[in-house]
Amino acid sequence: MTYYVTTPIYYVNDAPHLGHAYTTLAADVLARWHRRRGEDVWFLTGTDEHGQKILRTAEANGVGPKEWADRLVHESWQPLWEHLEIANDDFIRTTQQRHTDRVREFVQDLHDRGEIYKDSYEGPYCVDCEEFKLPGELLDGEGEYAGQKLCAIHKKPVELLKEENYFFRLSAYTDRLLAHYEAHPGFIQPESARNEVVNFVRQGLQDLSISRSTFDWGVKVPWDDAHVIYVWVDALLNYATAVGYNENPEKFGSTFPADVHLVGKDILRFHAVIWPAMLMANGLPLPGRIAANGWLLVGGEKMSKSNLTGIKPQDLTAHFGVDAYRWYFLRAIAFGQDGSFSWEDFSARYTSELANDYGNLASRVTAMVGRYFDGELPAATADGEAERAVREGLAVAVAEADRRIGEELDFQGGILAVLDFVKQVNGYLTEQQPWKVAKDPSEEAAARLATILYTAAESLRAVAVLLGPVMPGTSGKLWESLGAEASLGALADQRIQEAGEWGRLPAGATVTKGAVLFPRLP
Repeated sequence: MTYYVTTPIYYVNDAPHLGHAYTTLAADVLARWHRRRGEDVWFLTGTDEHGQKILRTAEANGVGPKEWADRLVHESWQPLWEHLEIANDDFIRTTQQRHTDRVREFVQDLHDRGEIYKDSYEGPYCVDCEEFKLPGELLDGEGEYAGQKLCAIHKKPVELLKEENYFFRLSAYTDRLLAHYEAHPGFIQPESARNEVVNFVRQGLQDLSISRSTFDWGVKVPWDDAHVIYVWVDALLNYATAVGYNENPEKFGSTFPADVHLVGKDILRFHAVIWPAMLMANGLPLPGRIAANGWLLVGGEKMSKSNLTGIKPQDLTAHFGVDAYRWYFLRAIAFGQDGSFSWEDFSARYTSELANDYGNLASRVTAMVGRYFDGELPAATADGEAERAVREGLAVAVAEADRRIGEELDFQGGILAVLDFVKQVNGYLTEQQPWKVAKDPSEEAAARLATILYTAAESLRAVAVLLGPVMPGTSGKLWESLGAEASLGALADQRIQEAGEWGRLPAGATVTKGAVLFPRLP
């Protein structure tokens, strides 16, 4: 079976910001990690291009919605993912026929099963959320919005809509959803998010309006062209249509459902309530896990275009580099919790952990192998307790990182396990003082020097494998400078579970001191 991981498909109402990139980076690292385990992996991302919000944004920019979507996808979204080295296997757009045809078939099946009926509805609607709101989910407006009700997420006035729509019998799935949550406690993560969803569902679900008739930018309801399918029903189905629903049974059977849906916590209910209910209604299996990441905060405010805290990822990669960008957000913020971003924190962590600890270790070791052994990695023939401690530390780091990243989605914990090992190797060099041992002309000292430098280089070999999914560029450079590319093959072909097998880097490998992995910041 395929390990199937997804991001949300993102609205193309504007260019991507750090919040979008954060979720996508987490999915990319998770996918790369499982590939390094030797698993068959399918990593999906894409864009959500229907709905009233997209239509209004396009009109405000004087173009049609499809033209607007094409422009944003080709000029902003896909180029950014390429820039950040996101290694997705597929990029789905909800305007593609492979998606729209299957959405109509899925909704037709629901209708044929008696899961859909027609009724009228009146209520407050947030266009940015593309969702009807309950009274308890609204805020009282102040200032320019005094006297109006606001969406609690977007802090904008909701609109009172009255339409005759088609409805999905969501209320009928209250008990089945609660039973699934009970039987699969890891279905929704983190636990705080799970508790929120369970409490929401326990209050009783209302049937879901799944069509709109006041605009036509969307997938037509198959039995009634006067209606378009509700954008969230359309969007959620991308996880099925992208892997061959009703089109490629072999692909669909080996891939669907997703092992992990990574989502922002503001869209958790759609994924943890509506999506599984839709699948239950059509007799399809449910995903393994829905993991909600927290919000990125700047000055205590959620990062978004609407409150002017949006920051372009390119602003940061231009200063810190792509690999440091990929590393920082997963290392600095515990996945599932809100986290604050600041340039000062990024700079401090970059200097301390990447430049001083990791980068300096790589520079020192490769330079000493060059200076003392003419760039040929020596054999370790004088192992002792110090070397045994390093080997044991590596075994712990590999097991900890694999468990935390590969199983628990604790990217921060996994990265820190590797960085703790880097600190251990730095401490090992400080204690063993190879630069002093090198001044002793005895054979015993020569053997000891060779052992120290082999131990440090072999440690770096393992670190390159473990940090490869997080920082593919710099890990590849280190891999080459250690002579591992020529002796062990491509870094992408190395297995996480073998990273801790000591002695894989052969004596005699050609070690070169390459460019500084993490240059000092200007």
